[in-house]
Amino acid sequence: MKQDSVKQSMFIYWASGIVSICGIIFEVLFGALGSYILGDGVKQYTLTISLFLTGMGVGASLSEKVMKNLVIAFVYIEFLVALIGGFSSFTMFGITAFSPAGTDALFLYMITFVIGALTGVELPILIRKANEIGVSLHRSTARVLFSDYAGGLIGGLLFVFFLRPQLGMVKTAFFVGLINLTVALLILWFFRQEIKRKGIHFLIGIVIGILLIIGLLFGEEMAFSFEQKLYQDPIIYMEESKYQKIVVTQNQGDTRLYLNGGLQFSSIDEYRYHEVLVHPVMAQARNPKNVLILGGGDGIAAKEVLKHEEVENVTLVDLDPAVVSLANSNYKILQLNEGSLQNEKIRVLNQDAFNFLENTDDWYDVIIVDLPDPNNESLNKLYTKEFYSLARNHLKPDGAMMVQATSPVFATSVYWTISKTIASTGLEIENFHVDVPSFGNWGFVMASRQPIQVSEMEVDVPTRFLTEEMLLGLTEFGKDEDSTIRNDDGEVIELSPNTLIDPRLIQLYESSWKYY
Repeated sequence: MKQDSVKQSMFIYWASGIVSICGIIFEVLFGALGSYILGDGVKQYTLTISLFLTGMGVGASLSEKVMKNLVIAFVYIEFLVALIGGFSSFTMFGITAFSPAGTDALFLYMITFVIGALTGVELPILIRKANEIGVSLHRSTARVLFSDYAGGLIGGLLFVFFLRPQLGMVKTAFFVGLINLTVALLILWFFRQEIKRKGIHFLIGIVIGILLIIGLLFGEEMAFSFEQKLYQDPIIYMEESKYQKIVVTQNQGDTRLYLNGGLQFSSIDEYRYHEVLVHPVMAQARNPKNVLILGGGDGIAAKEVLKHEEVENVTLVDLDPAVVSLANSNYKILQLNEGSLQNEKIRVLNQDAFNFLENTDDWYDVIIVDLPDPNNESLNKLYTKEFYSLARNHLKPDGAMMVQATSPVFATSVYWTISKTIASTGLEIENFHVDVPSFGNWGFVMASRQPIQVSEMEVDVPTRFLTEEMLLGLTEFGKDEDSTIRNDDGEVIELSPNTLIDPRLIQLYESSWKYY
């Protein structure tokens, strides 16, 4: 009898560790879902962690009422965690695709709190059961808590290095739900002698297991159809890389690339964007032999750079090797970039742009910053005074830099904050913008140590859109998109540079784009 009690208590410790692993995975999964679908990663992770922990507190408080039938109580808590948590990602994508705006956020926060509350009930019940078996309260509490905290570390590592990159967010939820269910069924088996009507409990668990297995096998395909609703054209390629979700859509002659839901280019008008991004800055630099492209893993900016015969070397730094691999293998994108990344003049490095600038000793005639918009903390770092100062320090005295800087129409305060941030490094600047039908009106900031004379620039390479005559016109801004930013009361708002210490750009970006 004593030997059975030891086995049961040991299994309780193992069970506490396993359910803790599942709990932390659900917690970070909800943060990842919020970051991907709702944006602003710090905000979403902060809210999900806070709601999850608050839920745990509420659950721990409610657990005081569970003093009898501890095994059955624990089993049904795991049943609920398995069912609700398992279908969480799948349901989130469905709500995002079909429900009114804001419903997805409400669902995410609600389910985070619920799973947190259920997780908060688990440990007190396990501690009481261990004490009921005969383990002293002091020892049972310490051991269960140790298993719980150790399980939390394992869960976080599993999510980051295995579950998210290998299974994705939909399959991960179903898989972890199955683990919770397995723990519940094993508890039922270990304590079967003290449970009445155990056949019914096993049957309920089996039904939940069948639903989760169906979800694991087919849920991602259905979620894909939900996600298709978020894009106006049919998806022809989708990959969840280590860094982001990559989606390529196509409708007749229009191929589009999306990173984390943000449009990067449309094949019908990308030339307007890339010609303005590349050729004015190449004209400003006195001798553009050595070029640095930060971002631009699709290879289209590199194609435009290579039109200039004087270019000898191009270093392209893009964090995600999956984007570069797609640009080198996807037929539709290869048609756009003309195989530029395979050119002998191009050197591709898969590194963080900030770290690259910190560690390189090279100087460049031209630096082109073609990065996604600053809609999260990791990207915001690449729109700070510190980042632009690093870029300035690698720019030759007669060189020039061009930065894509989002839309001066849709995100006016964001555009001019980026402009002011670049100017705060001591460089001379000039502002450009161009109409790109798939994007809308889009802005760029040119910077140089030398005065920028747009009227003297020459465009002497083949283009589809850009001419020398229109360059001056690209520097003119309308009243609703100029640098004078006013609040609702008509008062002028003084913009400040974006810095690592004061990352004001993320909040500005989120508030600017909420209507678009």
